Amino acid sequence: MVRKKKQRKSMYIDYGILIPYLFLSIIGIIMVYSATSYNLVMAGLPESSAAVKQGIFFVIGLVLAGLIYKMKTSFLKNKKLIMTAVVSISLLLVLTLIFAEEVKGARAWLSIGPIQIQPAEFLKIILIWFLADVMSTKQQQIVSNFYEAMKRPLMIVGMLIFLVLIQPDTGGAAILVLMVSIMLLASGISYWYGILFAGGGIALSSLMIEAIVLSKGKIFPKKMQYVYKRFETFRNPFGDAYGDGHQMINSYYAMFNGGLFGLGLGNSIQKKGFLPEAQNDFIFSIVVEELGVIAAIFILLVLLFLILRIMMIGIKSNDTFNSLICIGFAGLLLIQTFVNVGGITGIIPLTGVTFPFVSQGGSSLLTLSIGIGFVLNIRADELKQRRERQEQVVVPMHR
Repeated sequence: MVRKKKQRKSMYIDYGILIPYLFLSIIGIIMVYSATSYNLVMAGLPESSAAVKQGIFFVIGLVLAGLIYKMKTSFLKNKKLIMTAVVSISLLLVLTLIFAEEVKGARAWLSIGPIQIQPAEFLKIILIWFLADVMSTKQQQIVSNFYEAMKRPLMIVGMLIFLVLIQPDTGGAAILVLMVSIMLLASGISYWYGILFAGGGIALSSLMIEAIVLSKGKIFPKKMQYVYKRFETFRNPFGDAYGDGHQMINSYYAMFNGGLFGLGLGNSIQKKGFLPEAQNDFIFSIVVEELGVIAAIFILLVLLFLILRIMMIGIKSNDTFNSLICIGFAGLLLIQTFVNVGGITGIIPLTGVTFPFVSQGGSSLLTLSIGIGFVLNIRADELKQRRERQEQVVVPMHR
């Protein structure tokens, strides 16, 4: 008789996911320090305060990822737990709209004692979780009658995205729509539904952009007319060099200054008041300026490797829930990276979206860490099940 040894879950950690996550997060702490230290000293504050705060969120995120990794995947599929998360984030979004202070024209940050959180960031992972659960339990209905199967879940999703849109946060809402679209296309819908959905989305987006340009943003409420200004800035940032085009132009200067090898860590010129909030949306511009194009491309390649690895885990998974979680999270990382880098390089209009793991932002880092925890858990579960199946084949042969 062959005794089965109890195996620790730590044996199944995927270092191809863990190491890039740690590398990008640590690079983020270093770059946040570099991007903020000069201005903090000028303001009479400790030069490392922003980096320390980012480091604390990294440690908390690491703990959360570890806790989620230790959970059983069956617990993560608990419908009561998922609906509690959906209801909780709904309440937080509503409370944000009512009680949050307006910062730069938006109500996006909710203060809980000394801590500020951005509920829209946590919504990203909760929507992935919610949709993965719904679509994994309605596979047959989705194939036969997609509309009836997904009508109610999509109403809930639409309501939550609308709460983000009216903050207003059009960039965040757009990312959520694109992320949900990727998950819907991966849900098992029929070929024709997929074509209709993708074609309709492209056509609707094109009409919306045309309407924004022709109406000069007047189709939006007054608070959201900044969307048109972003399109105008995208088309010609130098037309308003001291106004809306200021950030875009200084982002270009930062990347031009960096060249292939950069000015050296800490030696950025643009972070010294020329590029406001350099540690947030424009952190990648500072990376290029200080570390150079080669180092910036390496960081992008590490992130791309992480995205592709998570995507492949999802594609190879035999469990629909696991597959959709991985595809949804990989899609989120890919969209957010493209939107951020595309915005600062002038490929698309600026949206105020952070660069994953590297930009300053506690809520963003915690959300992404939770996503990494989900993926590591799923990967460990898949590897454990594969090993158990192999042992079931080997054991009878020894008998």
